[in-house]
Parts: sequence; C-alpha cells; structure tokens
Amino acid sequence: MHYQALREECTEANKRLPKTGLVDLTFGNVSVFDPQTGVFAIKPSGVPYDQLSPEDMVILHISGKIIEGELRPSSDTPTHRRIYQEFGEKGVRSVVHTHSRCAVAFAQAGVEIPCLGTTHSDYFNGPVPVTRVMTEAEVEGEYEWETAKVIIEAFEGREPMECPAVLVQNHGPFTWGTNGKKAVENAQALEIVADMAIKALTIMPEPNIVPDYLLKKHFFRKHGEDAYYGQSQ
Repeated sequence: MHYQALREECTEANKRLPKTGLVDLTFGNVSVFDPQTGVFAIKPSGVPYDQLSPEDMVILHISGKIIEGELRPSSDTPTHRRIYQEFGEKGVRSVVHTHSRCAVAFAQAGVEIPCLGTTHSDYFNGPVPVTRVMTEAEVEGEYEWETAKVIIEAFEGREPMECPAVLVQNHGPFTWGTNGKKAVENAQALEIVADMAIKALTIMPEPNIVPDYLLKKHFFRKHGEDAYYGQSQ
C-alpha cells in the first residue's frame, strides 16, 4: 500500500468530524492533497467514521483518475478536486465538507455569515460568503464539479486562505486549510461563529458589524508574517 502518510492524515481528519459534533450520520467528508505527487486521499462514500482505516481511503490523481482504492470515493470528490486545482497553489492542502447545522441554516437562507466580532475575526478576514443559486443545467450536469465552480466564483477578488470557508447556497459549508487537522478546525470555527451570529441576530436583527480596524487586528495577529498569537514553531 502506497501513500501511507497521506492515508493516515486523511483518516485522522475524518475521524475528528464526529468528535467535534459537526456531522450527523455520514454527512461529511475530508480530503488531503499532496502537491508534490499531485494526488489526494478522500473518505470513501457512506462508510461510518468509526469504521474508517487508512486502507479505506481512496487515492486519486488531481486529474480525477483513481490511483488506489477498492471503495467508491465520496460523491463530493469532484468538488474537492476542482478546489485543489484552483486553490492548491494558494496553500490549500485539505478540504472539509459538512452539514453542520448552524452553518447550513445560513446556507439554506442564502445569507453570508456577517463578521460581528473578534471570534469570527480570528479565523475569517471578513464575512463568510454564500454562493449564488446553482442553475438547473449545473445541477443536472456535472453537479459536484459545478458546485466547485460556484465556490470559486464566490472568491473572485478574495484570498481563499484569508477566508477558508464558504457556504454553498441550499446545501452547506466547505472549509479548507493547510492540513487535515487545520481544515477540520476551520470547520469547527465556522460552526461556532455561525451559532454566535444566529444568536446575535436574534437579539438584534441589525447588529453592528465589527469595525475593519478591529477585524484586521484580530485576523493578522494570528495569520501572516507579522502574527504574534501563540507560540513560535
């Protein structure tokens, strides 16, 4: 069996999903990309998380060809693949898709998650965007591939690593990161800020958006060359 490290990272990241409370049943998946070999590992479709092993991970080339794996890959595989093709050079090494409930609530409402405070600012440099509604032709065509198309459209003019999350309208969230653990952490952070936003909007339907100077302070103290949050690696 090849790509052992990739398989193990992908397995560990997928097993983290139910532990965070982000998934119900098998509603979610994680993939991990190796830009050196041009391949990625992804969860097999419909397999319960507690039954996953590194041997179960499906290995695909970025072109879409299955390299190794006896099981059918996640149905969302084309979405992951297209995200890597578009954002891989930006540092995206892992993609997570869940149906976490608060983030899905915003996706179903077709509303971006506004940046209302510093918790949001620590992870996302501005509002978390929501995609446009997919057309009937896109849904009836290569649906999962076209899902990535609307995600990419939503990031025109934005850096994907400064907002490692998106809401696909009527569907749910996708997040990403520099590795499997970080991508899952971003998915958990997204659900937390979505929950906070729902509560804030319930208290005050037109709350104050966080000032840009406070947003930038919190985001860039954790990210980028001048970050000073936490310990040096």
